[in-house]
Amino acid sequence: MEKVKQKAVHYLYTYSCHEDERSLSQLEMRSLFGSVSESSIIESPIRIKPSRSPFIRERIDVIYKGKCLDDILRQCQGFQPIASTFKVIFVKNDDLPKDEIVVFEERRKIERDIGLQIQGKVDLLKPKQLYAIMKLKEGWVFGQYVKGESIWLKHQRKPQNYSTALSTRVARAVVNIAVPNPKGRKVIDPCCGIGTVLIEALSMHIEIVGSDINPLAAIGARENIAYFDLYGEVMLKDIRNVIGDYDVAIIDMPYNLCSVLDPTEQLEMLQSARRFADKVVVVTIEPIDDLLKKSGFTIVDRCVAKKARFSREIIVCE
Repeated sequence: MEKVKQKAVHYLYTYSCHEDERSLSQLEMRSLFGSVSESSIIESPIRIKPSRSPFIRERIDVIYKGKCLDDILRQCQGFQPIASTFKVIFVKNDDLPKDEIVVFEERRKIERDIGLQIQGKVDLLKPKQLYAIMKLKEGWVFGQYVKGESIWLKHQRKPQNYSTALSTRVARAVVNIAVPNPKGRKVIDPCCGIGTVLIEALSMHIEIVGSDINPLAAIGARENIAYFDLYGEVMLKDIRNVIGDYDVAIIDMPYNLCSVLDPTEQLEMLQSARRFADKVVVVTIEPIDDLLKKSGFTIVDRCVAKKARFSREIIVCE
């Protein structure tokens, strides 16, 4: 039998976030995919690793689509997996109406029925390749399955911490907002603190450097980066003295008791960033729209990241 080609038609991602994170999740979604889905699923021709985002649970590289399950079963006849062993899993769709939800026993039966159509060796315990079947509101899809890994969660265990630092989850989303396509991009975090943003970016193989005016923060950032076996340059430097050209700057505006800045100093920081970066993503707890405009930036997108009663605004500027 002729081998069935397995080129993905497009990609389907499932999302999960707390209500307080919805604004942040949607800004990240717009940055990565150029559009927003109001449901927990987004389909796109753009392929990214699910582990990049703190909100993406999984990705299905869609090979077959059908109006009904029988359409998928017919298309899977003679399908040959790309690995020596495989397993088919049913991915639940939380957006389906209650009367269309597939119960557990039926999900297992569908997995077996699809598996029987595939020309390969099933391994339920340690398969080399996972395939997924999923019911959508408008039909069914089948394809390769990639599960997201919560890499950001591991980074919470860094040796040095600030109580006011971004959470690793928010930092990872901010990096994706700033650098949706990392290839060939030079990035800087000129107020890097203990390196939370640097760690998330470096773990995604993004070319980023950090700097901070506080020597203790710079030392802490270097220690944190090394703790996760990552490598990145951290300079001891005031943002106003940064030289060079960068595609993107990520700036978490200082706001703790030891870093109180008046509007004049904030303006100088932003004007400096305008000089060395084409695009800036600013994280702030204070309204700074006027300062951004005075610095020559145009605000192109924004969101609010909440945690209990504490809110930060993430502003994308060009």
